[in-house]
Amino acid sequence: MAAVSSKRMAADSVTPGIGELREGPLHAAVKALLAAPGDRLEVPVGRYVIDLVRADGELVEVQTGNFGPLGKKLDALLDEHRVRVVHPVAAERRIVRVDEHGEVLAARRSPKRETAVAVFDKLVAFPSLLTHPNLVIEVLLLREDHVRGPEPIKKRRRTRDPGERRLVEVLDRVVINTPKDILAVLPPLPSDAFTTRELAGLLGCTTMLAQRTLYCLRAVGVVEAAGKRGRAPLHAIA
Repeated sequence: MAAVSSKRMAADSVTPGIGELREGPLHAAVKALLAAPGDRLEVPVGRYVIDLVRADGELVEVQTGNFGPLGKKLDALLDEHRVRVVHPVAAERRIVRVDEHGEVLAARRSPKRETAVAVFDKLVAFPSLLTHPNLVIEVLLLREDHVRGPEPIKKRRRTRDPGERRLVEVLDRVVINTPKDILAVLPPLPSDAFTTRELAGLLGCTTMLAQRTLYCLRAVGVVEAAGKRGRAPLHAIA
């Protein structure tokens, strides 16, 4: 996996599109980072507006949240266009507290560190498309700041701590285009049948993320059901 520079392209190197859609600072920063001379931003293609269209015709969509909204767009475009979905993941994160004027009050490094495996949490939206020859998934492993207000917000007995993700540096990138690429994202899977909980331990993730990872792996034929151990379903490399 080759590291990529966090240096941004100059704004005048990109042909402006029909106008910027509402987007968060992370989405805008990643889009600017990806853009190269000759690329166009916010381009209408059929019924949809694409984040970035490369000079060679590839359509690039930056997706910082769930992949569900992409489903219909991919169904409509994939058969006739090459599409790259770029998903930023927080490999390193700093929590930054600011006041109403944007002045930094405090900053601390978050213990949470995600890996490229986090993308499977989103890919459950369209696992059957993972082997489509025109689709590429690109995971950007970031160092980022999560900028929040002075304190969490308490409302109706619920505590919320919203904020904005801001790009600091791209540490690495992972490209997924084939079942072999999917396996390369994971540590070596056990040669014997394994449970979801055992996979979670291997990946260092939650059981929920392990379940979603297995769902994607089954959809592309990488793993298959292998009976049960007690009440726990078993899985094995296909």
